[in-house]
Amino acid sequence: MDNELFELAQQLGQLLKSKEKKIATAESCTGGWIAQIITEVSGSSAWFDRGFVTYSNAAKMQMLGVKPETLDKFGAVSAQTATQMVNGALAHSDADCAIAVTGIAGPDGGTAEKPVGTVFIAWADKNKDVKVVQKKLMGNRHQIRRQTVKIALEGLEL
Repeated sequence: MDNELFELAQQLGQLLKSKEKKIATAESCTGGWIAQIITEVSGSSAWFDRGFVTYSNAAKMQMLGVKPETLDKFGAVSAQTATQMVNGALAHSDADCAIAVTGIAGPDGGTAEKPVGTVFIAWADKNKDVKVVQKKLMGNRHQIRRQTVKIALEGLEL
């Protein structure tokens, strides 16, 4: 197990529990890794509602309500898609807050405007606006995915 990520998940859990809030995740490039590390924490059922692994565009539309026009105009890897993913996770769960990630982990799939390592991470709370960041991460597929999980866990503000 990755001790650093586990400790971040524990800290997130303590914060959510103290505020009596639950979280949901919507993941593309991380393939459920955020949900997996959260559920490594004993007692996480008190603060983790559910996770959506929406790797395909069809899954993003069907499970999270991402609009086809958004995918056509901006692509799956975009701030707009991440925003709709995080809002969809809130709308389709009993969670108070959510994390969404979408990106290009590589080694293939990158373009000149969106090279491998481009990720968008969104956080939302039902009482606040959505926060989205774009990151240009370096490394191999595993390293990019791990960095995405770390940033996602660290970035939630309640």
